[in-house]
Amino acid sequence: MSVKVGTLRLLGDDYSKIIGEVLRSLGIKIVSDGATDFDSMEIFNEIIGRRVITRIKISIDGVEAVLQKSLLARPDERFGAEVNRLVKKNLYLLLVDNFGLDCVPYGILHGVRPTKIIQRWIAEGFGVTSQGVIDRDKISRRICSDYLTDPDKAELLTEVSIRQLPILNSGDAKTVSVYVGIPFCKTRCLYCSFPANVLPAENKIADFMRILTRDIEAASDAVKRYDFKIQTIYIGGGTPTALPENFFAAMIETVHKNFHGVSVEEFTVEAGRPDTITAQKISVMKNFGVTRVSINPQTMQQRTLDFIGRKHSVEDFIRAFNDLRAASDWKINADLILGLPGERLADFQDSLKKILALEPDDITLHALAIKRGSKMQVRIADEINRLEDFNLPSDNEVRQMSAFAEKLLREENYLPYYLYRQGYSSGQIENVGWCKRGAEGIYNVQIMGERQTILGIGGAASTKVPDPINKKIQTSFNAKDLTTYLRDIDKYIERRENILAEIYRGGGV
Repeated sequence: MSVKVGTLRLLGDDYSKIIGEVLRSLGIKIVSDGATDFDSMEIFNEIIGRRVITRIKISIDGVEAVLQKSLLARPDERFGAEVNRLVKKNLYLLLVDNFGLDCVPYGILHGVRPTKIIQRWIAEGFGVTSQGVIDRDKISRRICSDYLTDPDKAELLTEVSIRQLPILNSGDAKTVSVYVGIPFCKTRCLYCSFPANVLPAENKIADFMRILTRDIEAASDAVKRYDFKIQTIYIGGGTPTALPENFFAAMIETVHKNFHGVSVEEFTVEAGRPDTITAQKISVMKNFGVTRVSINPQTMQQRTLDFIGRKHSVEDFIRAFNDLRAASDWKINADLILGLPGERLADFQDSLKKILALEPDDITLHALAIKRGSKMQVRIADEINRLEDFNLPSDNEVRQMSAFAEKLLREENYLPYYLYRQGYSSGQIENVGWCKRGAEGIYNVQIMGERQTILGIGGAASTKVPDPINKKIQTSFNAKDLTTYLRDIDKYIERRENILAEIYRGGGV
């Protein structure tokens, strides 16, 4: 069910961003023409002491009604964050209880990294007994109460949050990871919003490799200067294996020479498109110590692959997977997307079973999200197509896919180990990584946990440095646009160095 409103007015302190999150999650649309359920809606928030009061006034055909909800802030939480939470909780409860709207799986929990909330609670002692035992039920109940999540989602969040702790607590302030961004793909998929370029001519690739080498060497100098210990190396994109053989080999060798050493626990290469994987590239990865490879079919339905622009076959994926498995004992990850155009529950079930038959070490399930910059979003925005023209499964069916996947994966002894959420995702569910015991992707946990410094190198890469004094993440972003990255490389190297100097020389660490 959805509700259409002709006019929305926010009064007092408007909290427009968080109110918008609640309205979108519950399917409330503000429309300028056509039939509406209400002529207007006014939302007013007031703070009295530690109490947050929310009022909604609705009108239709000259008749008005006022609804009110009031909640008290927790004394053990930062007041500003509590106000935001209670504005959302008040509004959500008023809308669900009075308008007959369906609850959504994550309630008012809208952030990308919800596990960080639970991990902070545990660090502060909540849900931890005097003997140091973590009470999962207590934590799950609080997630349900504070954020109105479904109990099964609260339990999943709690499980993942606790499983991540040994990885998040490994190392020290000088333990870092390295991300190298290769912003090229052979083609651009229908749903893709990643900052990747269709693979250019070799002279342009050579220009990129020259600049990338400078970027790598500058970051390597910083590693030596600050005596960093590199825990993980992750080469992503884009699709790094889209590079021609000679460029791919040179890139892997340069990364290995500058960053690999005794402290490295994991060396990952994204080989997402199976049609980019060759025997020579497999040999290069093996020879330079790669320990983890990600190969992503996204679906095992050929008609869907053709429609979304993957340009490879199901058989290509199986061949590439088996070639990788035969070549080394590295961990292999495979991604699937829930909610792809034209797919229904039976299609997803078939895809997951076919993937499981190959016995990957790690399976990541993504909910389709129609993001700005994707071909799909652009077509909708330009009214070339309407959303319904893409024949997407309903939110309810996507949730059935997720429930089926969780049941089957647990039966096959896979465990959930990292989780994040995106806006506008199908079914309003999560992206979650499932792995065999001991096959957790360390980098995946560290990048989502935001406790470890990540040195970002290459196109569209970002450097993230936790600032323990100011309790925030210092960030530096390389340009998404390839031409800008190549032109302004000195600026990006300088910005990264300035952040590192501020934290590691300034006494923060």
